[in-house]
Amino acid sequence: MLAADVPPFFAMDTAAKLPPAECAQVLAELGYAGLGGRPDSAKAFQAALVAQKLKLFNGYHVSNFTYGQVEISPDLIKAVDGLAGTGGTLWLGLNKVQFPMGLNLPPEYGDTIVVPQLRQLLAYAKPKGVKISLYPHAGFWAAQFEVCLRVANKVDDPALGVTFNLCHWLKVEGSERDPLPLIKEALPRLNFITINGADTGDTQKLGWDKLIQPLGRGSYNVAGFVAQTRAAGYRGAYGFQGFGITMDSKELLKETMEGWKRMVK
Repeated sequence: MLAADVPPFFAMDTAAKLPPAECAQVLAELGYAGLGGRPDSAKAFQAALVAQKLKLFNGYHVSNFTYGQVEISPDLIKAVDGLAGTGGTLWLGLNKVQFPMGLNLPPEYGDTIVVPQLRQLLAYAKPKGVKISLYPHAGFWAAQFEVCLRVANKVDDPALGVTFNLCHWLKVEGSERDPLPLIKEALPRLNFITINGADTGDTQKLGWDKLIQPLGRGSYNVAGFVAQTRAAGYRGAYGFQGFGITMDSKELLKETMEGWKRMVK
């Protein structure tokens, strides 16, 4: 039996690699709240999900930002338009930030490039009903959760939030650093938390096969992490990251849902 206040739990399309109608049916049968997908297929998946009384939570997109750019990048316009009308949030990875040529500037200078362009993007996205959540990703300019939070705080718009990704935290920060203080700081802007099974140890040196496993596997205490984030006041959705797991999608989703139910009993 699940606790009465169990938060929504959705699967990312890295795990749910199925066509829209089949994907929605499998997710509904297993007890997921919906899907995290992509802007270019959002409308097709959203229609299938709604038919199963499920939700499209977000659509993942990666973009680059360039010094001196005065118009919104065409890829970002396309991403927003793809999500318009679906209720899905634009999950945005800030990949490369191109600085002025020939100048040796600290990485934080990127804020002066990214912040005004995000404000411009929000002005385009908000009338279309699309919110944005910054998605930290290892290897990106915004690889650190706290960089995403710093940028979101500078933009200071309720339509711009942040996502915490457990696997990327472990890869970038390591397993020894406690994420709870930053998560507490981020609560007013924290839209999503993604989780998966993972191992502990020197996680910065571990491969993704050790950092992204079916929920319920691995030595990292994911159940404790979920409990701590809930106790800290997080009341949003949790998503399952399944990138690189070489299992049949249905089996992966089934095993992960069983792991989730054990965590939130």
